[in-house]
Amino acid sequence: MSYEILVGLQVIDDAKYAEYRAAMKPILADYQGHFVYDFKVSEVLKTEQQDSLEQSNINRVFTINFSSEENKDSFFADPNYQLVKDQYFVSSVASTTIISAYHKVD
Repeated sequence: MSYEILVGLQVIDDAKYAEYRAAMKPILADYQGHFVYDFKVSEVLKTEQQDSLEQSNINRVFTINFSSEENKDSFFADPNYQLVKDQYFVSSVASTTIISAYHKVD
């Protein structure tokens, strides 16, 4: 059983976000993680909180899968990942919404 997260982002700098993805993927692979689906979206029709500006401005949606929840936790805590996040993610993404997280039967 793997662990998966469904994430919505408001990406404000596509080029910088692409650099983030390229820099973090080797670290992600070290923790047996990978992207399953990845979408650019043009319009949010409904959110859990209709008045949430963060949720209504989502323009990127993806699922990221790990072999275990422990690997997910270790990946996000990894100091090398934190450096990449600080260098690229912080300036390229205005908001992050965790839509769902779940154990997935493979």
